[in-house]
Amino acid sequence: MEELDKHRQNIDDIDQKILELLNNRAKEAMHIGEIKKAAGQPLYVPSREKKIFERLTGLNTGPFPNDALRSVYREIISASLSLEEVQKVGYLGPEGTFTNMAAIKQFGLSATLIPIRNIPEVFDSVERGRMAFGIVPVENSLEGIVNHTLDTFTTSNLKICGEIYLEISHNLMNKTGNFEDIQVIYSHYQAIGQCRKWLAANCPDIPVHEIDSTAKAAELASKDPTVAAISSEMAQLKYSLRVVEKSIEDNPNNFTRFLLIGNYEPLPTGNDKTSIVFSVTHKAGSLYEALSVLAKADINMTKIESRPSRQKAWEYVFFVDVEGHIADKRLKTALDGLCEHTAFFKVLGSYPKGEK
Repeated sequence: MEELDKHRQNIDDIDQKILELLNNRAKEAMHIGEIKKAAGQPLYVPSREKKIFERLTGLNTGPFPNDALRSVYREIISASLSLEEVQKVGYLGPEGTFTNMAAIKQFGLSATLIPIRNIPEVFDSVERGRMAFGIVPVENSLEGIVNHTLDTFTTSNLKICGEIYLEISHNLMNKTGNFEDIQVIYSHYQAIGQCRKWLAANCPDIPVHEIDSTAKAAELASKDPTVAAISSEMAQLKYSLRVVEKSIEDNPNNFTRFLLIGNYEPLPTGNDKTSIVFSVTHKAGSLYEALSVLAKADINMTKIESRPSRQKAWEYVFFVDVEGHIADKRLKTALDGLCEHTAFFKVLGSYPKGEK
């Protein structure tokens, strides 16, 4: 017992030192916040935060794991930001959605996170200054792009400030936890699509209906024992549901990419991505001519998506992600060259790559 008491006392002493250092760190963060506000600079800087994480994980010799270290410092930074100034972050709601989980992953539990009804309203609330940042889904590794997000970017002046990757796991849940009670299943159309094989094999005779969000499905299930929802663990806890079957997604390698949007242009970190949108003239070879500029400059294009332009029938705009930052001379020169081959061109943002 003496040995046990000794180690417990050591932990108490260390905790006291950690507490003192946390308060000292918070004071320094508050001083930085005052300087930033006086200079009209944004308080939240994703590129600076990324460098903090990279430096600390590089210094870490263990046994404390790097993933846990990131989580701890995510909350330390979140609490420090809340002391500097309350920054509202809007996300595609309601509360309990995967976008809500992405917002917590990016900003921590001390941030003021506001659920917003739809994607255009998230953009509008940030553009009008009601929110400092917004978070919207842009694509899923299995179900593809989120059309509303890409379409809104064509008319918005906001910039992409960062990206968040979230591993998606779907649970079938209801009030009782009994499969026999389920007469109908609700969920968002993407969640249904991601669980299609499991549903066909296990619930072939149960009707499955689409609804606005996985969280709304969980809310319905909380009011009726015959209703089940395909939703997240976060929604399960919020609505006091029981899991009928855990992890029913057809593919365990299921990620959704979310974008952080705002009126801020992050500085280069050395590991960045740039997103652009453009259209080309309606003639043979026009898209090839535009993209060949990137190939000749040895710019790695990581994604391309097309969407109807909504201006003219059978004309399209193209959303492209490339590696690098717009401040990099080689990339800037390449994009200037690409612009010469387009009818419409816009840089949506250069930002730190998200952790997968």
